[in-house]
Amino acid sequence: MSEGHESARARHLEDVAIEVASAAAGYVRARSGKATAARTKTSPTDVVTHTDMECEQLIRSELLARCPGSSIVGEELADDAGGNNVGWIVDPIDGTVNFLYDLPVVSVSIAATIDGEVAAGAVADIHRDEVFSATRNLGARRTGEPISPTKLATLDGALVATGFAYDSGLRATQAQMLTRLLPACRDIRCMGSAALNLCWVGCGRLDAYFERDLKVYDYAAGALVALEAGARIELPSTANCNLAIAATGGVFESLRAILVSPND
Repeated sequence: MSEGHESARARHLEDVAIEVASAAAGYVRARSGKATAARTKTSPTDVVTHTDMECEQLIRSELLARCPGSSIVGEELADDAGGNNVGWIVDPIDGTVNFLYDLPVVSVSIAATIDGEVAAGAVADIHRDEVFSATRNLGARRTGEPISPTKLATLDGALVATGFAYDSGLRATQAQMLTRLLPACRDIRCMGSAALNLCWVGCGRLDAYFERDLKVYDYAAGALVALEAGARIELPSTANCNLAIAATGGVFESLRAILVSPND
């Protein structure tokens, strides 16, 4: 298959992700302020709402209607094994605690894979009329318009976002990271949606973002958006204390040096 055909195929998957994420965002938006908890997962504070599960079912149905035979990995429901080389990574509500409390930082995240590699994706902001999207090697967009990160060159001027794990032991480690970082940057924000934070690095609303203990559905689409916009990205691994890091090029190394400590 030619490179041009593969690019066109991936761009089509971006369009599908945009359509389905936009529809799912509308579904969630209509239920804002009415969320009810269905169950918890890893801890009493790691909540799942009824809307999480309903929205994921909606997303799966819409994706399979457009791309029959795809595999799907989602946050709330069992994996679907498809019969072709296209896959989807779905977070029906990224920012569930915000949604439960009716706070306005909530998104739907959908990434597409080809042969296991993330090739396209979309992140729809529930409360803004914005959809961030990207195709690998074809750039990133906010509601169709190209985006790029800030040109900031030093960490001391950087607005940095982060988030916290549900595990109390990991939170203690994250607190240690904050004590090292806060004196070195402009300020730190914690807003509750990994996908949107990554996209906001991509469009220049943030200079950097990091978080530990994320799952692939938290970052798959947003990390591609940030990368294709021009930010530097590092995904979680044993080499970086299981951190996802995104930052403008001038800030990345200084930020990483503070975050990645042999003691963490």
